[in-house]
Amino acid sequence: MPEILFLVHRAPWPPDRGDRIRSWHMFEALAKLAPVHVAALADNESDAAQAREKMTPHCKSLAIEVRKISRPFALASAVLRGEPVSNRLFRNSALARHVDALVHQGSITHIVGFSGQMAQYLPAGFDGPVLMDFVDVDSAKFATYAEQDKRQPLNWVHRREARVLGAYEATVARRVDASLFVSEAEAALFRTRSGLGGDTVHAVENGIDTDRFDPALTFDAVAGDEGPLAVFTGQMDYRPNIDAVRWFAADILPLIRRQHPDARFAIVGRAPTDEVRALAKLHGVLVTGEVPNVQPWLAAAAVVVAPLLLARGVQNKLLEAMAMARPVVASAAAATGIDATPGEHLLVADDGAGMAAAVSSLFADREAAARMGQAGRAQMIARYGWDARLAPLGALLGLSA
Repeated sequence: MPEILFLVHRAPWPPDRGDRIRSWHMFEALAKLAPVHVAALADNESDAAQAREKMTPHCKSLAIEVRKISRPFALASAVLRGEPVSNRLFRNSALARHVDALVHQGSITHIVGFSGQMAQYLPAGFDGPVLMDFVDVDSAKFATYAEQDKRQPLNWVHRREARVLGAYEATVARRVDASLFVSEAEAALFRTRSGLGGDTVHAVENGIDTDRFDPALTFDAVAGDEGPLAVFTGQMDYRPNIDAVRWFAADILPLIRRQHPDARFAIVGRAPTDEVRALAKLHGVLVTGEVPNVQPWLAAAAVVVAPLLLARGVQNKLLEAMAMARPVVASAAAATGIDATPGEHLLVADDGAGMAAAVSSLFADREAAARMGQAGRAQMIARYGWDARLAPLGALLGLSA
């Protein structure tokens, strides 16, 4: 009887941020193939408690440990040990002991790791199939950070992490049976960087629950109707999201307001940093903090924006917006990896003036905006159902649903 061990860097429930959305649907897909043992970390006790309550009835076993290590300590320890900081941040001795004991019992036949940091928990000598879902090429993200930020010591930290983590990712990929990435662009980048081929490096794309993200549903009113609303959704202590909303609020929104003086910008997402909260002082900017669901805010949006200067993989925020039939204006980085045609399903602009012009045009022409939104939703239904996206897992594991 096959049994799967699922190693995941953040407990998948609640699926309210990009990584947990993917890992939750992956958990559901794996549970259709065989009983699943979950070994996970959580950022805090609240997240751990929510995940235990929801997931326990659906797991063969469940172990969740809360991460408590600080970034400065993780950096110092990683430098001394010559390892990636990312690994040290997600190291937990109690979880490692649990995984070793569980595998030693002999019932685990397959292992799936989610996010490269969890590769450190893979047991030595395990002879069953092992899949590693890296999701994104994280080392490339740190290389981009280093290019964008020349300040010391941050530049040195990012350059070191790009180099050390890149070597680690390649070592892990050679050890496991298959490495998964969220888009073909990420998979191709990793093949180039690691020297591995398409026989072991695969793209398994993100999906979207188009029944849950459905504009035909009824949602509570939010934001009022004082003026056309642009909306950004995301985890608001994540650096690329912070940089994106700062750029839009400070530089792009004023350009939009020249044509639409009552235009507003809503930043919707949990854990906003102080610098994000400070943006609410700008005219027309709303910062919501955590909300129960993003759908009401998407429904209220005249345009959903994704002005990301740095983005890896597929942006769930765009899939959700298009599933809700909202017109989208995104940077090229944010749109990369999504099977959508610029001009038909969304608009793409990279500089501030271009993004302001695109948003303004959709504010001005509501019929064109509605057509784009409907085209985007049709594309999501046709291409991005989760069952279809995760169907390759069974074959890659040698299991069938």
